[in-house]
Amino acid sequence: MSETYPVFLHFQGRLAVLVGGGRVAAAKLSGLLAAGARVRVVAPGVAPEIERPEIEIRRRAFVPEDLDGAFFVVAAAPPEVNRNVRLAADARGLFVNAVDDAKSASAFLGGVVRKGGVTVAVATDGRAPALAGLLREALERVLPDDISAWVDLGERVRAGWR
Repeated sequence: MSETYPVFLHFQGRLAVLVGGGRVAAAKLSGLLAAGARVRVVAPGVAPEIERPEIEIRRRAFVPEDLDGAFFVVAAAPPEVNRNVRLAADARGLFVNAVDDAKSASAFLGGVVRKGGVTVAVATDGRAPALAGLLREALERVLPDDISAWVDLGERVRAGWR
């Protein structure tokens, strides 16, 4: 397997399709909303925490047309559904993160730490998500509480270089 290319995406106003309506899907939903994505959820049933007025919910089984207009896809469904989501995403040139299903994923989400204007992501290319989570927890403890002051200083210094 070749190395992955780490990237941070701007979702503001773009459509993310989340296939699955359970607890794991609900956890992914919060991150998508925090990034400013418009979200469409496709699942026969959805957890109560997914029921929000700003979410488009299609209460049924996934069909490839559910990805029309999407920018990014998250598959948080059983493996056979995730495989179908991956095929439909590939046909449309879309990246798909398949939760706990590395074979059906073309994108992996890592453990993320956000603190004072700094974002750090740790990934294991889908091989050991629990390890990425442990590393994330360690980074949370290591980053200083005043890191935002470091960011402010870096911003001022950079402005002087321009």
